[in-house]
Amino acid sequence: MSVKLQDTIQEAVQEKIQDSLQDQSVRQETKELAHLVGERLTGGPTQIGYLALYLRQLQSNPLRTKMLTSGVLSALQEFLASWIAQDVSKKGHYFSHRVPKMSLYGMFVSAPLGHFLVGIMQKVFAGRTSLKAKILQIIFSNLLVAPIQNVVYLASMGVIAGARNIHQVRATVRAGIMPVMKVSWVTSPLALAFAQKFLPEHTWVPFFNLVGFVIGTYVNTHTKKKRLDALRKRHERHDRRNGSEYDGRRGPGSEYDRSDRDYR
Repeated sequence: MSVKLQDTIQEAVQEKIQDSLQDQSVRQETKELAHLVGERLTGGPTQIGYLALYLRQLQSNPLRTKMLTSGVLSALQEFLASWIAQDVSKKGHYFSHRVPKMSLYGMFVSAPLGHFLVGIMQKVFAGRTSLKAKILQIIFSNLLVAPIQNVVYLASMGVIAGARNIHQVRATVRAGIMPVMKVSWVTSPLALAFAQKFLPEHTWVPFFNLVGFVIGTYVNTHTKKKRLDALRKRHERHDRRNGSEYDGRRGPGSEYDRSDRDYR
């Protein structure tokens, strides 16, 4: 074997070893980074992470923490639904006037109402851990807590969408209450059963807010897509008659414009 061939093989082996060492170093650094991020999020053994800090705030300032949580999630829900549904504002972006309104709704309506209603439910069933008590708690939630929250939610969404009188608000509630209640009757027992089994009571409202955020984003996106499809078809029919062209997108102005919808 020539000296040149031996040198080539030696160089190839050295490069392979160096690449292997680099891969091991990258994997180790990745593991350390993941461990550090996880520790900051969950608190780790030192209990100094963001989750531990949040839970301490939830115990020391429950209503304020719930209001901030609900405000952020409600605003994010509206923004994500607009982005997924491609529902742009009149200025051509997804941050519409509804985003801050949804944040205000989450902070000053949804969170205090949930804090009050869930607090009542927890007091009624305090110290009762039997299977019968848990089932009764689920029934209580579905027949009393959920209907009140859903009616307030739909009424608030009507106002945010542009309802200006009691008849439009009532029509919004009447049209949406059964579909929303059906979703609640499916998801609420599962969420409450999970909370009963795994979560301390002071974390229930933020947990329900998170569940509501996921479901609300889906429902909001679906509603926006249906509205945009209806508007697109209407404008396409109108444009065919007038010989113009519709671009297929519209900003989130009032849902109660007479040209778009009539709730009377």
